[in-house]
Amino acid sequence: MALDRETLEATLDALHEFATHHLSNERLLELDAADEFPEETVRRMQGPELGIQLLFLPEEYNGMGGGAFEIYRLCEEMARLDVGVATGVLATFLGSDPISVGGTPEQKTQWLTRIADEGILMAYGATEPQAGSDLGALKTTATPIEENGEVVAYKLDGRKQWISNGGVADVTTILANAPGGPSWFIVEKGTEGFSHGKPEDKHGIRASNTAALWLDDVRVGVDRLVGGVEGQGLAQAQAVFGYTRLMVAAFGLGAGWSALDKATAYSVDRIQAGGPLSEKQGYTHKLIVPFAARLEAARAYIEETAQRLDSSEGTLMTEGAIAKYLATETGNAAAEAAIQALGGYGYTKEYLVEKIKRDVRITTIYEGTSEIMEMTIGRDRWQMNIKSRGRFYEDQARELAAMSGRHPRIGADIAALALRALGVVFERCRTARLTRNQHVLFRLGELVAYAEAAAAMARRAASAAEDTLDPLAHRRFDASAIACMSRIFAREAALKVATDGIRWVRGASGVDEQDLAAFAAELGMPAIQKVQNGLIADMNHTANELYSREDEEDEAAAE
Repeated sequence: MALDRETLEATLDALHEFATHHLSNERLLELDAADEFPEETVRRMQGPELGIQLLFLPEEYNGMGGGAFEIYRLCEEMARLDVGVATGVLATFLGSDPISVGGTPEQKTQWLTRIADEGILMAYGATEPQAGSDLGALKTTATPIEENGEVVAYKLDGRKQWISNGGVADVTTILANAPGGPSWFIVEKGTEGFSHGKPEDKHGIRASNTAALWLDDVRVGVDRLVGGVEGQGLAQAQAVFGYTRLMVAAFGLGAGWSALDKATAYSVDRIQAGGPLSEKQGYTHKLIVPFAARLEAARAYIEETAQRLDSSEGTLMTEGAIAKYLATETGNAAAEAAIQALGGYGYTKEYLVEKIKRDVRITTIYEGTSEIMEMTIGRDRWQMNIKSRGRFYEDQARELAAMSGRHPRIGADIAALALRALGVVFERCRTARLTRNQHVLFRLGELVAYAEAAAAMARRAASAAEDTLDPLAHRRFDASAIACMSRIFAREAALKVATDGIRWVRGASGVDEQDLAAFAAELGMPAIQKVQNGLIADMNHTANELYSREDEEDEAAAE
């Protein structure tokens, strides 16, 4: 752990104070309407006044040395303010990632120190018009320039598309095909032949700068080849996917909660049929509570993955994909629900939830679309299931069942049902060779995200009960509320795995009609239906937590 809780909270408080003065709701609406990137404000955020970039940088390069956990917390808070501005800040660190991962010591010292000391903006030049997220299909070329038989420079030619900070960055890392394979190059603004298009007129995150880049005979010295060796570009990019996708997951989490909190506040004052909306289950149990539980399940998975990254367990590409998939899809859905929750007001720009919905939508697209996440998750866990001979999820379910014995009210037993059902679905897909259907593999990816997040949420509930949460963990809810939301989400995950499992196995002709009832029993459907008992009571309790009111049974106990 690089920072203590006091330092982290002071950093987040400083961010809020800065936003109060420079990024008010009125200002954000102006930026959105004008499709304007607040370059001066973002540069001030990375200047002496706030120095937000320091958290991302190692101490040896004049940074604060924040780890994945600290940066997730910062990214969530930035997204609560504005996903567009947050994108502008994160783009610098995406741009510096190839250097951080694969740069020479001299390159790291030169460029990372400049980010810390000068607050320069960077961009990450990977995506191309025809290649999209397929980095292996890039067309940009890097042609060596030789003098006296020695490579002294490279000539870069090509086009990049959808580049965050593309029109404002001082420095851009460009992925190009060199003779030795895909390689990263460092290109400074103003280099001859290097230009950018006008800002894209986007659906959302209009407070960010997104532009195409053109490279026409752009000459860069050999010292600008990241790492000094050709062909390392894809490995350098893949090495940080787990990390960068976790940060985008935090964007989805922050934006989703921002929208949900606005809907919650609105419902307290909005009177309908003789009482506030906040007291009506038809409102809270449809538009608020389910999304709160899903967002907190996503948080549990984000925090687990951040801890593992900080413990150097590897790149965790699949875990990063799971975190991004669940948090961004849930954040997007929560923002949609918030528009519905505010009714006509939600549909207008003044109340911000409409803007949040447009902004958070991009998180399901950039840094890998949700469909790429499904493919990544499904393919990896498919391989893990085969390697474990079908024991991968059964073993995890057994661990959760044991945890349930120690903490019977945290939903671990229900999450175990979800994992066991998932294992059954995987095995049936394997024996019937159902993943020949790509869609089945993708749907398995979705089910994995729900089941594994339910398990993570149960573990977080256990840690909260034992008062062993990470010192830097988000602490909005107490142990009782976390356990309650864990049960809600675990029920949803278990039912989804079993129901969708039947749907897609049967849909791909993987089970005969006469065996359907037996397959449902093997999935544990009777037990999954049984544990739905108590769902409404848990939703009532969660609503009371969100609205800071006592449960009736708590009031009775007090009397």
